Parts: sequence; structure tokens; C-alpha cells
Amino acid sequence: MKPLPQTTDPKIVLVVDDQERNLQVVATVLSMTGYEVVLASSGEQALKRLAARTPDLILLDVLMPEMDGLEVCRQIKADPRHEEVPIIFLSAADDKNLIVQALEAGGVDYVTKPFNKAELLTRVRTHLALKQARDELRNLAEDKDELLGILTHDLQNNLTGTRISAELLRNATTPEKRDRYIDNIIQGTDGLIAFVMEFHANQSAERFQIEPAFIDLHEMLEDALARHEPAAQVKRITIHLSTSEPEVIAWADRRRVTQVLDNLITNALKFSAEGRNVYLEAGYGPTEWVHFTVRDEGPGFTEEDKKNLFHRYGRLSARPTGSELSTGLGLSIVKRLVEGMKGRILLESEAGKGATFTVRLPMAETPSEAAAATS
Repeated sequence: MKPLPQTTDPKIVLVVDDQERNLQVVATVLSMTGYEVVLASSGEQALKRLAARTPDLILLDVLMPEMDGLEVCRQIKADPRHEEVPIIFLSAADDKNLIVQALEAGGVDYVTKPFNKAELLTRVRTHLALKQARDELRNLAEDKDELLGILTHDLQNNLTGTRISAELLRNATTPEKRDRYIDNIIQGTDGLIAFVMEFHANQSAERFQIEPAFIDLHEMLEDALARHEPAAQVKRITIHLSTSEPEVIAWADRRRVTQVLDNLITNALKFSAEGRNVYLEAGYGPTEWVHFTVRDEGPGFTEEDKKNLFHRYGRLSARPTGSELSTGLGLSIVKRLVEGMKGRILLESEAGKGATFTVRLPMAETPSEAAAATS
């Protein structure tokens, strides 16, 4: 089998030092360990690098001409976009007062030169792990607030509507009214069940296991079309399936790909108006990837939507065109499942012009080729 493409982005470390030799030594140590290294030979250059791309960690020399490391650190910490990036100071000066100043300026650690390579790598790993832990805690706090907002707003409205329908049903005087109120109760109950199921799926996605195998994406799209055809017919939406190849073989988890497809197609139907179209397609490329796409003719996504697209409980501008419930969990689950299979999910969309989600998965040899290779 071909080696699977690397999809986990390496951590980015910005190294700032006015000595070329120091830059090369640190860059070599970090690159050999799998980090992506960005170099800057002055404070001004470091700030320009930051403006172009935010690193995960910064190694910053203290004593530099024109703008020293302390001033660079203060400017970085004053910018809300970069204030959470950990900064480890590097310096040949073992001056206790300077160390205190460096930490007071916003540094998280201080390593003296010449440094021990193992020590430097340990400090880098430690502070990257601490940053990840802080980010996860912050995300959990944000998720809690957003979840409470949903519970107090959406679910309360759903329960209130169901209770009102039940009261009206008690006093209904005609079969038509009874049927209408019963439909309202069923609809409200379905909404609550959908939320609970997506919430459970979100929790499961935190610790899911991947069991990769050879799967034909064209076959899986055919199965998905059959599952969603009844829901599409209710809204007079036509689902079109096309593929550039008779079979498109991926190395992925069948169950997880099914979950991803169901989420994306459900969203496409949910946010599309009656009489529109949804397009499914599978194919090879680019390079060592296979892909499938789900394209709709819905409202698309604004630039603000795109910032919150894969955030749990994220609220987007579009609203379901029917009476469907939107929890804001689906796309966050999709992203985690795809990345867990070493894949990527991409979006192409403009507000008012629909959306196309492309899922790239590792390409695998066909089962027959694999059998021949191992015989």
C-alpha cells in the first residue's frame, strides 16, 4: 500500500535571532524533530513574519540591535491576535535581572546559550502542550456558554411549543385540528431527539476510534443518495450523483465516512429551498488523495460564517428552510471525523450562491492490487 499522506499540520515555531549561526543551529534542531521553522534576523522582521502568519510558539533572542527582544515581546503581547502565543527567550546573558524583565515582558520561559539541545526541545514541547491545554480549556468554556444558550433558547422554545400543542389537542373539536396539533408535537419531539443525538455524536467524536479499510466512495455516495432520497422528495429537491471513475477507492473508516456524508447531505437538504438541486461527486486527486463533494444551491456562507463554520454550537447566518432544528454541532463533528481519518475538509462558498464541501481522504490501492502485492 502507498504511504498515507501526512495531514496533521506541524507546529510552527518562529525563531528570532540576529546571529545567522544561531538561527541555523536552532532551525536544524527543530526541523529534525518535525516542527515547521520560520526564521527572522531582527525584531522588525519578526513582527512582519507575525503579520503574515501566526506561529504556535516563538523563540526570541533578548539582546538584538535596534529593537531588543523585550520590546519585541511587548509589541507581540499588545496585539490580541498574538497575545496567546508562548514566547521562550534565548540569551547568552545569565543575568537574573534580565531574566526577570523577560518574564515580566510576557515570556513564559528563558533558556541560556549555548543551550543543550535536549533541554531546548523539552522546553518547546512543554510550552506547546501547555498552550494546547489552555486552548482546549478556553474552548470548553466557550462551548459551555454556547450550549447553555441553546438549552435556554432553542430547546425551551421547542418544549414550549410542544406543551402548547398538547394543551390545544386536549380541547380540539375537529379531526383536522387534532391532526395538526399531533403533527406539531411530533415535530417538536423530533427536534429534541435530533439535538440529543447530535450532542451524543459530538461527545463520541472526542474519543472515536478509526478502523480504516478499502472503501469505494462511489458506492457510498449511491447508498447515501438512497438514504436521503425520501427527505429530498418532501422538499422537491433533486439529488444528482456523478463520478469520473467507475470506482474511487479510499483508505478510510466506512462508518465514519457514512457519518460525514449523512451530516453534509442533511445540511444541504436542510438549508436548500424547495425545488433546488444537490450534487454528489467522487473522484481521484489531487496527488495521493481521493475526494467526494457535496454541492448545494442554498444560501451559502458569509465571510463571518466561515470563521465559525467548524466551531461547536456555532451560530451561522443561514436558517433551515423547513422546520428542521439546527444545533450547530454537525460540521464540528464532520471536521473531527475527517481529520481523524487523516483527511481534510474544504469549503467553497459565496453568500447567496450555495456551498461546496470537498472531503479529501487518503488514496489506497484497490483490494485486487493490494492482494497481488502481498501474494
